[in-house]
Amino acid sequence: MESVWGKLKKILQNYEELVVLSLLGIGIGLLVSVFEVLFGYGLKAMIDIHESFGSKLLLGLPLAGLLIVYLFQKWGKNAIKGMNLVFEVSQGISRHIPKRLISLMAAGTWISNLFGASVGREGVAMQIGATVSHVIGERFKKYENAKTIFLVCGMAAGFSGLFGTPFTAIFFAMEVLVAGVLKFRAMAPTLTASFSAAWLSSQFGLYKSSYDLVVYAYKLDWKVMIPLVVLGIVFGIVGGAFAWGLGKTKARIAAWIPDPYTRVFLGAIVAAALLFVLHNGRYSMLGENLIAASFQYGTVYWYDWICKFAMTILCLSVGFMGGEVTPLFAIGATLGFCLSGVFGIPPTMCAALGYAAVFGAGTNTYLAPIMIGMEVFGFQYFPLFFIVCSVAYLVNRNKSIYALQQREG
Repeated sequence: MESVWGKLKKILQNYEELVVLSLLGIGIGLLVSVFEVLFGYGLKAMIDIHESFGSKLLLGLPLAGLLIVYLFQKWGKNAIKGMNLVFEVSQGISRHIPKRLISLMAAGTWISNLFGASVGREGVAMQIGATVSHVIGERFKKYENAKTIFLVCGMAAGFSGLFGTPFTAIFFAMEVLVAGVLKFRAMAPTLTASFSAAWLSSQFGLYKSSYDLVVYAYKLDWKVMIPLVVLGIVFGIVGGAFAWGLGKTKARIAAWIPDPYTRVFLGAIVAAALLFVLHNGRYSMLGENLIAASFQYGTVYWYDWICKFAMTILCLSVGFMGGEVTPLFAIGATLGFCLSGVFGIPPTMCAALGYAAVFGAGTNTYLAPIMIGMEVFGFQYFPLFFIVCSVAYLVNRNKSIYALQQREG
């Protein structure tokens, strides 16, 4: 008769990959979280300094741009590709993510925000996670699709560690590499990495954003469904337009001004002048001021989303470092707030729908925006986020801020 130990050994052998990858996910999540805490607090310090000096620091934006280009030209090599490098490694186009990407991308984003460039932060968060997990994954190549599994795991840890939204991070990382396809083989380490990263970050004081909405006692009849569908169409068009405009503008400016130093210097002069003229730096940095105004009934102008849309595309296109997701949140929230009166939905609720749906349309992801809507604003609003984000995803038609994102089929 087979011993209990023999049976247990067989079970463990059958589930070896699941157990090992899950444990590795915990380690990756904790390690990535440490980097995210350092990056997050460094970014907060840069933003605090900028706010203490006000728009005066916009005068240094051209020199800041030159410094960023110099750093990447001198030491960056492939690191300058950023998220595109992560996609290239996943697709087998490139084989290696240099460890220097972490420090260079963090420094570039800190400098960009210090001097007021209109950029986000999530791109760096996911690149940090992908780099850490890639380095660890190099030692565990025996598992099938190990490279992609570790990239997904690391990106989830990076997103979760900085934003504090583990459920969203799981779905975002699993679906962003190939639109319309979930990387289920990566689920076990992605789960453990995402939750461990969120937990450790919270211990250091990094918490997810949350907003108290006016209670919206909705009933899903045609009077509510029709506005939700129309909102989904509008948000889908805006998110898709941002992704399309970013890609086209980057290519066009690079063709006009091939030299990166000249490009960032001239572009920064234009950006600084516009940012100063447009309400004295209102559209600088992440856009969290616009998000807060949308959910705290602050001052929101009807053109806020247009200005943030344009300034983020300009700053990223000329060479400043950062992400697009937080600006997408700001664009969606302010647009939703302004549209609320037209559709008879409370302003903060409409802003929440825009916050999630424009993010989903811009990144060409489906489940992640639904999940972030629930994590940040409340699971009781699932039907509303499901309808609006579904329509926005369908309207987007595969446009994405990630140029190398693959599409199903």
